Amino acid sequence: MNVALIGYGKMGKEIEKVLIERGHRISLIIDADNRGQLDAAHLAGADAAIEFSTPAAAFDNIVRCLECGVPVVCGTTAWLDRMAEAKRICTERNGAFFYASNYSIGVNLMFRVNEMLARLMNRFPEYDVTIEETHHTQKKDAPSGTAITLAEGILAEVERKTKWTEGATTVPSELGIASIRRSVVPGIHTVTYESEADVLTIAHQAKSRRGFALGAVIAAEFLRDKKGIYSMNDLLK
Repeated sequence: MNVALIGYGKMGKEIEKVLIERGHRISLIIDADNRGQLDAAHLAGADAAIEFSTPAAAFDNIVRCLECGVPVVCGTTAWLDRMAEAKRICTERNGAFFYASNYSIGVNLMFRVNEMLARLMNRFPEYDVTIEETHHTQKKDAPSGTAITLAEGILAEVERKTKWTEGATTVPSELGIASIRRSVVPGIHTVTYESEADVLTIAHQAKSRRGFALGAVIAAEFLRDKKGIYSMNDLLK
């Protein structure tokens, strides 16, 4: 598979390693100094693009790929105010677009456990819930996209409960997230339920960027020859 790699920071370089290990060819590398090469001529022959750039550049990069008929996998966060527009363009172009806030298989399993736990905890309003995320100091967005997805999973279960019953719920209408930045931490996400009696915690700790890179490459392999809009839920089915 020929892959265009958009964004050549630490994640981009890790994705490059995984692509080569899995027998793929990198047909194009786009970074800040050559963004003008993200065009039909340079994307010709690419079976997919993997986009891990910056929040300011992500939307335009995605649209450029879709306009050129190249399926695109995006892992950049903090641009989601334009997600609906990106999906509309994908549909209009009959293209293929895959987005996830986190491509780690372990994190995506945590998302499911988080939703199940939130559903159970709705019965016990004596527990307060908090989310904490820790990343390296170079991470540009806070809170992380992964922490936001965890919060959305909890709040979705609260909304589900309020349709069934009246009264107080476990989680407030706005769920706070604590963001910590230090050293070279790849990523730690923790959801904690605490009462006067005890503490219940679920957590995921990344050892390196490899798990995220591998998931993104698997997503690109999944997306090849497909049309439509996809997420990790589709890949994990």
